[in-house]
Amino acid sequence: MTTLLFFFFFLLPPTLLSSPVQNPEEVVQEVNRKINASIARPRRSLGYLSCGSGNPIDDCWRCDPNWEKNRQKLADCAIGFGKNAIGGRDGKIYVVDDAGDDDPVNPKPGTLRHAVIQDEPLWIIFARDMVIQLKEELLMNSFKTIDGRGASVHIAGGPCITVQYVSNIIIHGIHVHDCKQGGNAMVRASPRHYGWRTVSDGDGVSIFGGSHVWVDHCSLSNCNDGLIDAIHGSTAITISNNYMTHHDKVMLLGHSDAYTQDKDMQVTIAFNHFGEGLVQRMPRCRLGYFHVVNNDYTHWEMYAIGGSANPTINSQGNRFVAPDDRFSKEVTKREDAAESEWQSWNWRSEGDMLVNGAFFTASGAGASSSYARASSLSARPSSLVGSITTGAGALSCKKGVGEWLIATRHALSIAGVKLDMEAKIVDLLLTVAFDVIVAIW
Repeated sequence: MTTLLFFFFFLLPPTLLSSPVQNPEEVVQEVNRKINASIARPRRSLGYLSCGSGNPIDDCWRCDPNWEKNRQKLADCAIGFGKNAIGGRDGKIYVVDDAGDDDPVNPKPGTLRHAVIQDEPLWIIFARDMVIQLKEELLMNSFKTIDGRGASVHIAGGPCITVQYVSNIIIHGIHVHDCKQGGNAMVRASPRHYGWRTVSDGDGVSIFGGSHVWVDHCSLSNCNDGLIDAIHGSTAITISNNYMTHHDKVMLLGHSDAYTQDKDMQVTIAFNHFGEGLVQRMPRCRLGYFHVVNNDYTHWEMYAIGGSANPTINSQGNRFVAPDDRFSKEVTKREDAAESEWQSWNWRSEGDMLVNGAFFTASGAGASSSYARASSLSARPSSLVGSITTGAGALSCKKGVGEWLIATRHALSIAGVKLDMEAKIVDLLLTVAFDVIVAIW
């Protein structure tokens, strides 16, 4: 990045900077409480209050038949380290009705670029299905939500989304794929400022010095560099319910081993499906604290979770399905460190399902059998990950579907109780009903 951009960083108001949570274990426990409450509620209330999918984010909004009229309620549904990302909750609705991006310096009203650069909070939605091919990086301003629900929105074929030195960003319900490098061009970042951009990496979503960021229910694939990368002091991030496919270096969290500001990075990675065609970095971590909970890893070629420079990795209730290659069975990979160094790093696995010979090499406090006993509350069992993540990726949201979901889940919950069915069987039936109704509707 240019000297000008680093100078801009030091001029930022303090409110855009985020201090790390002093006790990240408390955030982990809060996430696990919400997950457990979501799965338990149908047995107590017989489905009146929740879909009870075990996915507290979806249960917070997805069963509401009036979700389209209550879009901004989504901002209250995040969990984990990015839970305070409010996006454009307190602002107006901005409707994008123009898929063009003719002028990155003077964007036309009605385009996505015109929406995201504004100073005021905005909740950005789309008038119809559209494919947006950006000419340059989409530089977002603070307090913005990109909400693709109700339309099929693709950002593809050009540079993609950059969250640089801004805060309170929600990116929800869009397809991001085939992202290219941009740069060596002028690009506007706000109504008052535009400047020269050097060559970008070509990430799907690039978070650079950003905080309070939530990326949820997006489908990401086949970008030039990472699908979602967070570097240079970024923190307070939740990456949830995404479906990622066909990519090499999926997710980089931390700029370099020497960039010590990333020790304050705290990221929650929950309910994602890491699918076909993925190779490595799901994620690759440096220095910070990373809670990886209830994700479904069905494909990798080299490894799933890696890191260097002593990150804390807390893996709970994930399903790891190893590839058939006998040399790629290990979930974990330590980079640039001898065993004598990494054996003190705190990497722990609790309740993970290891399939087809997969194995997780724990270290530090996570390698101690006393850790599991000391943990007061676990994530949902990894056996439920398939149902929890069944809706990962951009959804096809339909008006009025919520009440049908509640009614069906209510009926199946009652049936499960009467038949004295195992909880996991009831959960599976509820999830199948959810998907069938969405497909039919």
